[in-house]
This record gives sequence, structure tokens and C-alpha cells, in this order.
Amino acid sequence: MQRVHHGRVWARVSTVGRRGERTFVLVPGIGVAATYFERLAPALNEFGPVHALDLPGFGGVPHPPHAERMSIADYAELVGAVIDELGLVDPVVLGHSMGTQVVAELAARRPELTTIVLLGPVMNRHERRLPIAALRFAQSSVREPPKLAILAAAAYLLCGPRWFSRVLPEMMRYPIEQTVPRIRASTLVIRGEHDRLVPREWVEEIAEAIPHARSWEIPDAAHSVMHGHAEEVARLCVEHARAPQPDRSEAELQRFPDDEIDRSQEDAPIADPLGAVRGRVTELAGVLLDDDSLIAEGKTQHAEATDPAALHDDAETS
Repeated sequence: MQRVHHGRVWARVSTVGRRGERTFVLVPGIGVAATYFERLAPALNEFGPVHALDLPGFGGVPHPPHAERMSIADYAELVGAVIDELGLVDPVVLGHSMGTQVVAELAARRPELTTIVLLGPVMNRHERRLPIAALRFAQSSVREPPKLAILAAAAYLLCGPRWFSRVLPEMMRYPIEQTVPRIRASTLVIRGEHDRLVPREWVEEIAEAIPHARSWEIPDAAHSVMHGHAEEVARLCVEHARAPQPDRSEAELQRFPDDEIDRSQEDAPIADPLGAVRGRVTELAGVLLDDDSLIAEGKTQHAEATDPAALHDDAETS
């Protein structure tokens, strides 16, 4: 686990694995933390090292002094600083929800990035009003895996309403549809079938606006598609990273085959429930004590307790 400073702010970087074909950088959405990628990261780790970020104001990372606002561009600069500081060569940069705005902004500024992934790109320009967005989020939330509610509640408590309310307007007014035409990277756009916040028509519009894009819909998934359907998302990401740059003909939304969905992911029992709770408590203690080694220990404990097979010999969470 590392901290990367950029000006007066910093990001916490949790790393899974050290070896592989290609490095991934994962950028979460508003209010939440790197733990949102706890299922996706091990699945991607079969392909290469994974760096999941906690951004300022989220996951226990302090927000800027004097509660200054951070724009989407500010967050993009910080993610770029992480890539530079870690010496990553052409990583696959993946964003979820507000993280898609950050990744889109970063890719538009850095043409040397060749591969990005946008999971649930927000905000739909046809419904860019807070009451409607809140309704759509609620409609999507009822289709999310129950375990996700615990992660979300803890993350939002750490974020706090004051910082959330400062960042929310930045997300709501960011015109991602004006940014994506400037992206030169090979881009994968994914939505969940039941994601009311990111409707099918909006994803089709975004994909068509990107010069080199392919887009997919995951059956039975909602907004947090990478949690309940980590294996499917990881498979699409890896295939995308290995494939040649798509042309305009591949932007049309495709549906992931229903008979290839691993529905056991959602209801899979936790191997060691007590160990999982112990890991979460240790991680939270590390956040509250500002102790990165304790956070890393808690993440590893939780990963080993929930799915011991998910951590490869070289894939310890740090």
C-alpha cells in the first residue's frame, strides 16, 4: 500500500499482485472506496497487477484543506500523478460511476493511454437533475447484491455528508459527452441490465461518440456491475485489452450471453465469516488510525476469509 501526493492532496493505492501482462488502475465513484473493487481486482489479477485507488475525501483519505472543492479535472490530475509516481507503462485505466468521468478526462488529456474501461458512465445528459438522478440511483440500488449495502454504508459514513455534497455538483454538471469524442484510447463501455442511472440509450450515445469503442450490457446486473458480476466484467476487460483497437462498427451495444453468466457469484457463501468481519474491523481501525499497514493487513485478512483461492501466490493485497 502506498500514498501518492500531488500538491496538497494524496491518494491511497492498494495493490494486488506484482506480475502479469498488463497493469490495471481502478478508480471508484463518488463517496466510495477501493473496497468496491474487492471482487473485480482478484479476477483481473489473473491478467496483471491491479492498483485500486482511494481518492481525497473517500475511503478515509483526507479531503483538501479548508474543504476546498475538487473538480473532476483535479481528480484526473491526481490519477495521472499516481500513474507517473508508480512508473506504470500504459496501464488499463478503469473507472466506475463518477470514476468514469475522471478516467475520461484523464484519457482526453493523455493520448499516450491506449486502453480504458468505463463502467456505468454518468451522468445521463437527458436526466442531469438531482431529483431524477436520486430516483434512478434508488431504482438501481434495489437490484444490487445485498452485501453491497454494507460496503456502501461504511464508505458513505467515512466520506461524510459535507464532502459528498461538495463533490456531488461537480459530478452532476460534468459534461462527459463533450469529453469522450477527444479520447483516442481503445475504450470499453459496460452497463448493467438494470442500471436505471445509466440507461441503454445513454451508453449507446456515449459509445458512438468515442472514436474507438466497444460496448456491452451484463444481464441481471445493476449500477455496481463489477461487484455481483466480477468474472464477466474481468473477462470483457481482459479481452478488450488484448484485442486490436475497435472501429466504429463495434460501438453497437452487445449483450453478454445469458448462459455464460456465473450466477453463483451473488450467493456464494463466505468461507470464513468471522475472519471476514475481523478483516473489516482491522481495515477500519487502520483508516481511523491513519495506519496504512493496518489497512493492508485488514484487506488481506478479508480477502483470505471470503475467497482464499482468489489470492494467488504473488497476489497478496498491499
